[in-house]
Amino acid sequence: RFLLIVNLLFPPQSPTNHPFFLPMIIQAFHASSSSCYFNSHLQSCSTKRFPSKKSLKLNCSTASDGDKNDYLLDAPVSVGDGFSFSGGKYSDGPNPSDEWFKQGKMVKAYSIPGTGEKAKDPIFGLTMGNSSQASGDRFRWFCVESGNADNPSVILVHGFPSQAYSYRKVLPVLSKDYHAVTFDWLGFGFSDKPQPKYGFDYTLDEYVSSLESLIDELGVTKVSLVVQGYFSPVVVKYASNHKEKINNLILINPPLTAQHAKLPPTLSIFSNFLLGEIFSQDPLRASDKALTSSGPYKMKEEDAMVYRRPYLISGSSGFALNAITRTMKKDLKRYVEDMQRILTDKSWNVRTTICWGQRDRWLSYDGVEDFCKSSNHKLVEVPRAGHHAQEDCGEELGQLINGILRKKN
Repeated sequence: RFLLIVNLLFPPQSPTNHPFFLPMIIQAFHASSSSCYFNSHLQSCSTKRFPSKKSLKLNCSTASDGDKNDYLLDAPVSVGDGFSFSGGKYSDGPNPSDEWFKQGKMVKAYSIPGTGEKAKDPIFGLTMGNSSQASGDRFRWFCVESGNADNPSVILVHGFPSQAYSYRKVLPVLSKDYHAVTFDWLGFGFSDKPQPKYGFDYTLDEYVSSLESLIDELGVTKVSLVVQGYFSPVVVKYASNHKEKINNLILINPPLTAQHAKLPPTLSIFSNFLLGEIFSQDPLRASDKALTSSGPYKMKEEDAMVYRRPYLISGSSGFALNAITRTMKKDLKRYVEDMQRILTDKSWNVRTTICWGQRDRWLSYDGVEDFCKSSNHKLVEVPRAGHHAQEDCGEELGQLINGILRKKN
């Protein structure tokens, strides 16, 4: 029975068929079985699966803080927190994510006093790595900027689940005329991933407050905001609190209607009890499938390596994904309703444009055109793009954004 469950959940060809996942499945199976064999096998393997930490020589680190244990890039399997592992060929030698990391910088923003208690994973109770802990100072955000800082600023906000890397094709287009900035949300990419109950609980209200702190730290007085997907309601709520700061608001495939206020099965699976914890540790489910199931996007291997990397480095990325999915499942409906109310209010004077990838497999186009007409917001259709439009046709989207920003109110 055990081998049948393992092969059904994780086929042999899947990268998730990794020694890391075996203790997790055994523990779940043992909870409903009296077999002493699995218990003794788990005890005999425990010293092999979670080795002690050793000093590292890293190819890439957060040099700005001088702490070389923050991101275990190119680290061997024998180091790191209890959920760190090498990830086979995806972590051996140079990785495209290293080059992307070098283009950015760490920005500290949004402080929540920590208790001083070390964060532990929700399955085995193992102490997590440094970036999982409550911050005694401020959380670290990975930001990439392009263009002249004297030009008008535009901030590109990635969707759920994704990374700032998704705007890599948009940045060069906008950088000619604008100061373009993109960042990883807390819990994603190279930004801090504090564990729930240890400094950040991944509520949508916290994301609004943390975005305010980050934008203040970036020092922009007037800004245009571009946001894609399920984080759109968060950005709209921020914009409604700071209308005086916003030049333009561009929403890319946002959840606009009542039928959009429900996560697709590809994402909602991460909110399930136990199964969510297991699947959120699967790089193929958490990155590849979450991107490619939403539209026509065919992921190149070098891009897939970047999206997988956070989930291959440490379990903190998966547990953060698990936490935000549960929040989205619980609060998305309320936030979508708030966004509808804000965007249809007659006092709303922020120039707002909706860009819609027509091949979105997660959010239906039904009702989008009617919403834009009734609220008097411009609708721009992108026929070849899916939910993650910046992945499907980044350069084209960059040109569209550039044209929208150039137009006067």
